[in-house]
Amino acid sequence: MGNVSNPSFGDLAREASLQPQEKLLALKKKQDSLSIGIPKETIFQEHRVPLSPMAVQLLIQQGHEVFIESNCGDKANFPDLDYSSVGGIIAQTPEEVYKCDLILKVAPPTEEEIDLMKDGQILISALQMVRTKDIIIKKLLSKNITAIGYEFLRDDEGSLPVIRSMSEIAGRASVMIAAEYLSNYNSGKGELFGGIPGIQPTQVVIIGAGGVGEYAARAALGLGASVKVFDNSIEKIRRLEKSLGCRIHSSTLIPKILAKALAECDLAIGALRSPIGLSPCVVTEEMVVNMRPKSIVVDVSIDQGGCFETSEATNHKMPVYEKHGVLHYCVPNIASRFSRTASYALSNIFTPLLQGISNDGGIEECLRKHKGIREGTYMYKGKLTNTIIAERYNLPRREIEFLLAGL
Repeated sequence: MGNVSNPSFGDLAREASLQPQEKLLALKKKQDSLSIGIPKETIFQEHRVPLSPMAVQLLIQQGHEVFIESNCGDKANFPDLDYSSVGGIIAQTPEEVYKCDLILKVAPPTEEEIDLMKDGQILISALQMVRTKDIIIKKLLSKNITAIGYEFLRDDEGSLPVIRSMSEIAGRASVMIAAEYLSNYNSGKGELFGGIPGIQPTQVVIIGAGGVGEYAARAALGLGASVKVFDNSIEKIRRLEKSLGCRIHSSTLIPKILAKALAECDLAIGALRSPIGLSPCVVTEEMVVNMRPKSIVVDVSIDQGGCFETSEATNHKMPVYEKHGVLHYCVPNIASRFSRTASYALSNIFTPLLQGISNDGGIEECLRKHKGIREGTYMYKGKLTNTIIAERYNLPRREIEFLLAGL
């Protein structure tokens, strides 16, 4: 007989969850009414809010309570009146918000915010593994929190809806931002992005053929630019060309070819992402030195360290600096610059998620039914379920399928 590998406990648990169960004959659970708290973000220049007033109205009409900390939506142009007029409860202090059973926020929780949380709460927020400290994870574990990192959530088709939406915004925004800095009014070359007939079009290099790269290419091509895309995944490049509906200049990340393209470009966009840790740094300082004077670098990957050796994180108030005659725009969280659009995009994802938790009768049953939400859950009732976090901080991990089965 051939060698047969022994299945892991996780594989057995997942296989068991697919078997017919007697409980499928039970009556449908009553819809669970949720108490949802939306605190005001305290992270620097985080202007997004997870639910729009229209989404809050829909949830309240379905029997849920939504507490919104006062001035939470001001930076996205959603004043308190917009929320209170549809039935939202305006909380004057964060303590009131953190009394809710479910906390929904955009940025990862801070230590101070975790101190306000109560035992057994549900948290839906970003995790941002690159910047998350072990003290954050340990504090959440100590409070028996069930935590969902929305950047890991998957939809029924297996894609990452939040990452996709924010990438669409960042990709288009990177081209719009570059167009601003090419003009005279931002100490640029005084060129119109894309050019006009009879003039050589703007030369754009995009490093990364994922979501950001796709929408940056789409925006640049729409304005008449010449676009070259670099990525080590041929499959991503093929998918990008299929989505754009046209052939583009493309190449794998061969240093000599990349250096030549950068030396001839007016705009270089860094759009390489890593599922964990830092993004790969593929553009050396020497490559930047040889770029055209007054050309522009927009490093969208800066929230993962950046893919240009010369990149240094900036902010929305002081977004650019010049190095080797090249203007660098390296602001993390570009989507927050367009906070109202980004908030609507997040709201479109979170509203069905909250409805699903309610319709399934609670978070436990919702996790049993939806693999994509299980994949986004990195902690369940104070037990770490994410392999990468467990290995990074040397913490014990449990299979979420076992925990849901009560094993």
